[in-house]
Amino acid sequence: MRQFRALRVAAVAAGIALMATGCGATGKSTGSESSGAAAGPITGLQIMVPNTPGGGYDTTARAAAKVLDDEKISTNTEVFNLAGAGGTVGLARIVNEKGNGDLTMLMGLGVVGASYTNKSESKLTETTPLAKLIEEPGAIMVSKDSPYKTIDDLVKAWKANPGSIAVGGGSSPGGPDHLLPMQLAGAVGIDATKVNFVSYDGGGDLLPAILGNKLGFAASGAGEYLQQIKSGEIRVLATSGENRLDGVDAPTLKESNIDLVFTNWRGVVAPPGISEDDKKSLIAALEKMHASAGWKEALKTHSWSDAFVTGDEFQTFLTDQDKRVADVLTKLGLA
Repeated sequence: MRQFRALRVAAVAAGIALMATGCGATGKSTGSESSGAAAGPITGLQIMVPNTPGGGYDTTARAAAKVLDDEKISTNTEVFNLAGAGGTVGLARIVNEKGNGDLTMLMGLGVVGASYTNKSESKLTETTPLAKLIEEPGAIMVSKDSPYKTIDDLVKAWKANPGSIAVGGGSSPGGPDHLLPMQLAGAVGIDATKVNFVSYDGGGDLLPAILGNKLGFAASGAGEYLQQIKSGEIRVLATSGENRLDGVDAPTLKESNIDLVFTNWRGVVAPPGISEDDKKSLIAALEKMHASAGWKEALKTHSWSDAFVTGDEFQTFLTDQDKRVADVLTKLGLA
C-alpha cells in the first residue's frame, strides 16, 4: 500500500482537464483521397496495449480492432499486450520504434501520469498523435459482499478511519484511478495523506481484488466491469461524470451532494518519425472507424462518451495534458 499527500492532490489536480522498426504497412491506405496512397484496407496493423488484458486500454483496443476488421478498413488487425510500470514499458517500445508505420498504441491519461511518476525517459510528446477516441467517467465500486450499500455509507466509514480502508485503482500514481479517489478524499473533507492507495497494473489485475474483497473500494472506469456490474458481483456506489451512466444504476457524485466531476480519456498514438502517408492513412482509417455503425454500437455497449479528435487537434490536447500532469505531479513531489 502506498500513502500519498493527497490533500494537495485534491487541490492541484483539479487543474487537470479531466476531468519493431519497419518501413510502413503494406496497402496502408483506406481509400481516402487525402491519403495519397493506393486504395485498399490496411494490412499488418498492430495495436499495442500497455497494460494487462481485461483493462480499459485492452477493451478499447480490441473493440477498435474488431470494428476496423468488420468494416474492412483493416485486415487481421493484431492486438497485443505489453504491460509494466503503469504503461511506460509500452511507451518506451512505441518511442523506440521510430518510423514503424505498422505499430500503434492505445493509451490515455494513465500513461501520461506514469511517464512522470515512474521517471520514464520516454514521453508521449515524442510519439505521433493519431486520434483521441473516448472519454468516460470513473466509478466508485465495491464487491457484492461489501458492507457499503451507498456512497454515503462509504464516506462515513472512510472519514471515521481513512487509513483502515484500502483504495484500489488500475493505474499508477498520477493516473486517473489514482487522481479520482484522491480528489474524492478532498471533496469529502478527508486528510488524504492518510489514504491507502493500492496501485494495480490495469483493470484486469484490479478486478480480482474487487471480487475477492481485498479492497474497501475501487476507483476505475465502469465500462471494463459491466459484465460483473450487470451480474451483481460488483456494486457501483457512484459515478463521477456530469450525468448518470446508461445501464448503470448508480447516482453521480454530484447527485450525492459531493462536488466533484471527473472524466478519463483514451486515444491512439504511433511511433515518432512515421511517414506523412502512413500518418494520413492511419488517421483516415480511424475516421472511417469512428463514422461506422459498429463503433457507435461499441460506444453504447461500453458506456463510453464519444470524444473523437485527430491529428493536430489531438496533438495540442496531448501536449496540454502532459504539461498539466507534469505540473501537478511536480508540485506533489511525485515527478
